[in-house]
Amino acid sequence: MERVVSGGDCLVLMPTGGGKSICYQVPALCRPGVAVVISPLIALMQDQVTALRLAGVEAAALNSTVDPYEARDIEGRMRAGTLDLVYVAPERLLTAQFQDLLDNCRIALFAIDEAHCVSQWGHDFRPEYMQLHILGERFPGVPRIALTATADGPTRQDILKRLDLPADGLFIAGFDRPNIRYSIDTKRGNVRQQLTRFLKDHAREAGIVYCLSRAKVEETAAWLCTQGFTALPYHAGLEKDVRAANQHRFLTDDGLVIVATIAFGMGIDKPDVRFVAHLDMPKSIEAYYQETGRAGRDGLPAEAWMAYGLQDVVKISQFIENSDAPDAQKRVERQKLDALLGLAETARCRRQVLLEYFDDVLAEPCGNCDTCLEPVETFDGTEAARKALSCVYRTGEMFGAAHIIDVLLGGNTDRIRKFGHDSISTYGIGEEFSRNEWRSIFRQLVTQGLLSVDIAGHGGLKLGPDCRPVLRGDRSVDLRREAAHEPKSRTSRAGKPRQELEDPADLDLFEALRKRRADLAREQNVPPYVVFHDRTLAEMATSRPSSLDQMAGINGVGASKLERYGDEFLAIVASHPGV
Repeated sequence: MERVVSGGDCLVLMPTGGGKSICYQVPALCRPGVAVVISPLIALMQDQVTALRLAGVEAAALNSTVDPYEARDIEGRMRAGTLDLVYVAPERLLTAQFQDLLDNCRIALFAIDEAHCVSQWGHDFRPEYMQLHILGERFPGVPRIALTATADGPTRQDILKRLDLPADGLFIAGFDRPNIRYSIDTKRGNVRQQLTRFLKDHAREAGIVYCLSRAKVEETAAWLCTQGFTALPYHAGLEKDVRAANQHRFLTDDGLVIVATIAFGMGIDKPDVRFVAHLDMPKSIEAYYQETGRAGRDGLPAEAWMAYGLQDVVKISQFIENSDAPDAQKRVERQKLDALLGLAETARCRRQVLLEYFDDVLAEPCGNCDTCLEPVETFDGTEAARKALSCVYRTGEMFGAAHIIDVLLGGNTDRIRKFGHDSISTYGIGEEFSRNEWRSIFRQLVTQGLLSVDIAGHGGLKLGPDCRPVLRGDRSVDLRREAAHEPKSRTSRAGKPRQELEDPADLDLFEALRKRRADLAREQNVPPYVVFHDRTLAEMATSRPSSLDQMAGINGVGASKLERYGDEFLAIVASHPGV
């Protein structure tokens, strides 16, 4: 903030919920003129503007939802210097009309949010962001601050280069979100049943379930409704009004589950998301980190759970191969997918592996991920690997893992008989492992480069370039042992607002405060957390302020909210039994 206030440029990397917005909002108020914030999504703009206005800041957004009369008023306030911040999409910013408007305004700064979109290596690349280098050329002397929660080393350097930002302007606040518990599980039969078991630990809590396809989004949302959950779908194929209504309900209702593709979530500032679940693997660790980071923005315990299988790897690899991206970009995307698969298959602390990807260091295992809470057993898998590799070779390097496993287990399927695979030397030699254990072995062999997936064909397994030393017996292979049972539920309740309130009277007061907050939010057509966070209400319930001065000392009660809501919430505290 000091650098930007003094006129310097910078790139800020800070975890989701870590305070990135403050890094440009405070300088915007300190410097004369209007701050122009480039933001990729209308929903993100609306959230930010609503929160700023309630805090007493003069903020507005210019996008397709603003009618022409209001747009002219906003532009007039920009010229007059009475607006503190204005949010725009990169497409509008780059128009000649908007550039002319900026020429007639005093500009405090430019903030480029979700700056990973600038880089072709970023997981949400948007071509319009590539042209934002013109800001430094056309408005020299106006400070620029680019911000993102997810950028590995190459992506950071690409952002600095494309925006022409100084190397000494890189600020990295760390990537650790210690309140999030990371759990990754293999798909076992019906993955919906696995999801349902996970969600039982999060009854009546808000969360997001990500799926790879639109069809799976709708099917999963409908399934969850039959299981007693309140769930809504969200994907780009839905009608615009339906998407907007479902997102609004997620922001304003308590305990709603949104099932979505990656079209949902960027910049959604809902602090009390208690879980993020993935029914399919995302494409990279950056995407995984960005999406899981939407949980627990209030700092209270949250959980990120993912189920994955080798078929996920095949699907994503096919997406990469069939895309129109240049070969260099495809190569980077394959490396990113390999890194995510490595995170999924690791026997180490997941948080350490995750942070190392971003060149961050956690000295000791975190104690708050599944591999820490239930350490993974490893074994000498050399002989198992040799059997698997030999079977892939002897069946012609053209079949997927399911068929190879059938052969190893001595199955009697039509396919085995059709191709004569019941007469090869590897038929029935793998009966010491279960089908689930063989699935795990094949995933790990792909992760280690001993097998590869034939993307150009039909996803069959082929021998990898590093397999020969294993087949010759010159190299050993260590594998993680597949758990023989479902992972135990370990979702911590410690720290959640209701659990902090041990006194029943405090809990009753907390619920009364939440009810009034919900009423106010509906009256003002804003999400409840814009009025007060749960954490703030919990502190009110336990400290029971009796004056505005005492209320002002509660975390989350600023001067504007104290003036707007203070007397009303004090009255609820004073009238509630147990004072």
